[in-house]
Parts: sequence; structure tokens; C-alpha cells
Amino acid sequence: MEDITRRTFLKRLGIGGAVLASPAFVGCDSKHNDTLTTEDGPIPTDKMTMRVNPNTNDKVSILGYGCMRWPTTKGDSARESDEVIDQEQVNRLVDFAIEHGVNYFDTSPAYCKGKSEEATGIALARHDRKKLFIATKLSNFSAETWSHAKGVEMFENSLKMLQTDYIDYYLLHCIGQPNRDLSGKELNGMEALHARFLDNGMLDWCVEQKKKGRIRNLGWSYHGDIEVVDYLLKLHDEGKYHWDFVQIQLNYVDWKHAKEINPSNTDGEYLLGELKKRGIPAVIMEPLLGGRLAKVPEFAAERMKQLRPSKSIASWAFRYAGTDPSVLTVLSGMTYMEHLEDNLRSYCPFEPCTDEETKMLYEIAQVFVDNPFVPCTDCKYCMPCPYGIDIPAIFKHYNKCINEDHYGHGVGDPKYKEARRAFLVGYDRSVPKLRQASHCISCGECKSHCPQRINIPGELRRIDEYVESLKTKQ
Repeated sequence: MEDITRRTFLKRLGIGGAVLASPAFVGCDSKHNDTLTTEDGPIPTDKMTMRVNPNTNDKVSILGYGCMRWPTTKGDSARESDEVIDQEQVNRLVDFAIEHGVNYFDTSPAYCKGKSEEATGIALARHDRKKLFIATKLSNFSAETWSHAKGVEMFENSLKMLQTDYIDYYLLHCIGQPNRDLSGKELNGMEALHARFLDNGMLDWCVEQKKKGRIRNLGWSYHGDIEVVDYLLKLHDEGKYHWDFVQIQLNYVDWKHAKEINPSNTDGEYLLGELKKRGIPAVIMEPLLGGRLAKVPEFAAERMKQLRPSKSIASWAFRYAGTDPSVLTVLSGMTYMEHLEDNLRSYCPFEPCTDEETKMLYEIAQVFVDNPFVPCTDCKYCMPCPYGIDIPAIFKHYNKCINEDHYGHGVGDPKYKEARRAFLVGYDRSVPKLRQASHCISCGECKSHCPQRINIPGELRRIDEYVESLKTKQ
């Protein structure tokens, strides 16, 4: 791995020594490398940029509300918490979003440990249904739900929970993923596609529901085997099925480097290009790459702050994700009002990235490729671990230390002692010792649940070896 220094990186981005020395310029103070804007003043309520779905003429807000992280009464996210969802706060978030032009809400039977659809339905039922677009999914991940009857039951329950008699955007959830059947046999992405949606007749059933008006737009979300994408697009080309939209992972790192970061992923450039050829609008997920693009390395943040001093680091990723006009909406899972406000400032109105800004973002993307990040998006589908290991927390701390340059490259590194201490102390504070990587027995239970298809046991082993090296090399 290349050891990228701060000066080398700034040189790549075209920032000279004068900037490095300038006391007025944003330096390495972490408070500047934040997710939130420093802009003041009211957010306009009539400036939300809208995109038109060419298949239905739906006018959709370019900011879509991802409902997988609703707040709990304890103030954390229901994505990882067993606490009760704070319905009053959910209502306030939904009200504020709609007041400022957001009209697309994306949920799933699997989100918030099965509680998202109900909370979303309660909040949205207080508004004019005809002015909203609700997206949910056939989230039949478990082999126990692969029967036709179970699939139909899941759809009908979604209608009940969402308090509606039709779904605007319905997705086959997470196609391309490997899975296991009831016998425990590992299925590849194509085999899982057939088992979950084709052989059981669920896709044909969804097409029938679309004819009846109970589904307005039919599509799918993708993680994993590109063969599955190509196959579904071939069916579209042949007229066997028509895809009204497709949800893909896209951000300025994954645009050209998705496979370099994770061989199981597919570059956004290819995915979006294939959709554009067919006039299929794209819904974007993971614009922040699991939160990592909200807090980029400090020397990258310097360049961003130089160009747009009042804008948040996260806003760059959101602007990039919506820049291509074929993008229908960009999803963001917003737990807190300040995050909603920040994203609204990026899209009310929306200003696409310039060629110069895009070039800079691709330079930053190269840093992610050149550093040993774990491509975890903190989705927590790998949890719970049967042995109590907090997999997402381990990966989050590891990636955070790389982002903040607290990753020791060896005892010869002048910053090694500082980085070593920051990593080890932070590790013990972030992850209880009994839940750390050293306790992984490589059972592999987590691997089949990971949308990013990370070799989780292998990465935990690598991190544990790194931790042991830090402990022994002082």
C-alpha cells in the first residue's frame, strides 16, 4: 500500500505550499471536518429540485427520505437499537421534510428491525397520500419467506403497516446477493434470484399487482453479482419484464473504484450507464458510502472547505450523487433534524457538481482506494453475531482511524506512536473487549448476510493481527 502523506495528497489536488502554511485556511482541526453545514438562515420551502420519472411522469424530489434509521426514544437509531421508535420525532422529521418539498419515502419490512414500515405509515398517514411516493420492498432474505404465500403475505402486510392500498415504488430487495436455502446450501446470486423471485412466481405476481394498480412502479435494488443485473436487463430488453426504476449504490468512490475496494461490487459508472441506455431512472443509495464520505481525511476536507467554506463535507457526496440528470432521487437515512436540514440545503435548490469539482472528488476517491479501508456500510445485516462480536463497531473504528490518519504504517513512521495510541485507546473505548475481533472463530455465519459481500471473518482476522502488532511493537 502507498503511504500517502498530507503534503503528497494536497499536491495531487493542486494545493500549494502557501495553503499549507496559511493560518486562515482550514487546517487539521476536526471540528471543520463535520457532516453539518455552517450556513445560517431559513431553508426555503419552495426550492426543492424535482426530477421527472419518464415512465410515469412522477415529479419526485431529488432528496428521498430513507426510513431505515428512525430515531428511538433513547436518541439513537432504530437501525441498531432495540429501543422504541420515537414516533413524535418521526412525525416531526416527516412534517419538516414534506414542508420543504421531500415527497419520496423509502422503507422496507426489514428496516429498524421490522418496525420502520409501521412508524413510516403513521407519519405519512397524516398527509395527502396523493402527493407522496412510498417505496418499499419484497425483503424476503430468509429462506423461510421464499414461498409464494409468504411473499404475498409480506406485500399485504406492507400495505397494512403503511396505511395505504397501493405502493408507488416496489422493489425486489437486494438482488445479486448469495444466500442459503432451507437445507443450508449456499446459493450464488443467480440461484438466489430464481429462488426468491422467479421460481416461486413472485415477480409475475408483482407484475399482476402492477396491472391492478396496487404497484405503480416495479424495480429492484442491487448488491452483488453483476451477472444478475445483466440478466434482468436482458429480460427488460426482450420485453419479458419492464423495469420502471432501479436502485443502485453510487458515490464518487464507487463510480470507478467499487471493485477495487470490494471485488464483489460493481462500479457505478457501469451500472448507471446501463440504465441510461435503456431510459431507466436510477434511485441512489449509499451516497455517503456508509457514512465514510461524511468525514473524509482532513487534507481532503481542506480542499472542499477551500472551494465551499460554508458547506458540509457530506454535501459534496450528495451533490455528486444527484449530478447526473438520469438520477431520479438520492436516498438519505436521516435520524436527526440537523442532518435533514443539512441535506435540504444541498437540494433546495440543487446545484450539480462542476467538472472541476468532480475531478477533485475523483482524486479523493483514489485515496480511499490506496488505503486499507473495510468496505462496510454499517448496514448491520451481519448482526447479531452468535459469538457476540460487534462487527460493525470494529469496522467503524478501524475505518475512522484510517480517515483521521491514526493508522500506523510501521515503527519507522514518525507518527507511529501517536497513531498506535489513538488506535488502541479508541478501540477499547468503542468496542468492549469481549466483543472485539480477537474473539471471532471464523464460523462464517455473517458472510451470507453482507450486501457488500465482505469476507468478514478474514477482515476481522486482519484487524486483530494489526491490533496485536500494535501491542507488541512499541
